[in-house]
This record gives sequence, C-alpha cells and structure tokens, in this order.
Amino acid sequence: MYLLKNLITIVVSIAVLYACGGSGSSQGDAYFQNEQYEDAIRAYDKFLVTKPKNVKALYNQGRAFEELGKLDEAEVRFKAALEADTKNTQILLSLSNLYHKKRNHELALMYADNAVSISGAPSTAYFMKGRAMHQLGNVKEALREYNAAIKMSPENGQYYYYRGMLHQATDKKQQACNDLRKAVQLNFEVANDALANYCS
Repeated sequence: MYLLKNLITIVVSIAVLYACGGSGSSQGDAYFQNEQYEDAIRAYDKFLVTKPKNVKALYNQGRAFEELGKLDEAEVRFKAALEADTKNTQILLSLSNLYHKKRNHELALMYADNAVSISGAPSTAYFMKGRAMHQLGNVKEALREYNAAIKMSPENGQYYYYRGMLHQATDKKQQACNDLRKAVQLNFEVANDALANYCS
C-alpha cells in the first residue's frame, strides 16, 4: 500500500497542475487548491449545469472525488472527460492511476498503454505502463517500460526504485542495488529502507 501511495504521488502532482489552469470553473479550482474538496465538487456541479461537457470541470471534479476516496464517482467524471477529449494523456493517466488504486491492473495497463501511444507522451505514461506490467507479472515488458521512463527522465528517483524492485523480485541483486542506490541519490526516500534490507 505504501508503495502504491508513492506511485500515486507522481500522477497526482501532474493532475493538480491541470486543475490550476483554465477557464470558468475557477471557483471550483480555488476550493480544490485549498483542499476543500466537497465545496469544489459543488462548485463544479453548478458550472456543469450550463457546460455539461466541459473537460476541465469534469476532470477536476473527478480529482476532487478521488481526493475524498470516492473512486467510483471519480471514475465516472474521468470517463466523461475522456469521452470529450479522447487524446488527453493526463486523463488517461489519471484513469490508469485510479485503476491501480482499485487493483484492476488490466485496466490500469489499458489506459497507460493508450497514453503511451499518443505522440509526446510524458515519461509518467511509460512508468505507469511499467507498473501495471510489473503487477501483472510481465517482467520483460515492465523492464522495457521502466527503461523508457528512465531514458526520458533520468533524474526521477522513483523510476529507479521501481526498476530496482523489479530486479530484486527476479533475483538480479547487483542491478537491484545499483538502482536502489541511484534512487537514494535522487532523494526518493522510500528507497532507503529497501537499500538497507536488500543491499547491506
């Protein structure tokens, strides 16, 4: 669960940036930024009465539901937003992340794979795809996606950590320890415990 929480941190940080931008749903955005998620949901409801297909408001309302742990409601909003903007990598990654939380790794993989297929996809898309593959036991494919994420963002300690844990699970101790040390150097704190447990 702790590992999953750290995975979620990456996607959430991107999602909040999306919530900051944009148009007329600014009252909901202000509540969201102040972590007043129930007020944000109500504000987005009012906005969506006149603009029911506004991608930004649907997405941000989904994020507010997600912050409250209401994953089914978040899922409905994310899917409505995606229906209006089918090539939006942020929405795809938020759906992938949501399905990680629900432990539905097949759907997490599907949405991450869709994100990867879009031109200019961020490293997070490859990382999320790797995590889903990792959870499904597809070691070779997971490693390929982690490698791609690291190539795109070599200063992201979280990516090294998860690749290191994949190496550890497949008895590649030296490679695991190299990645865990790199994750520690890049200030990914969770890696400290893993390094102490597996590489001392």
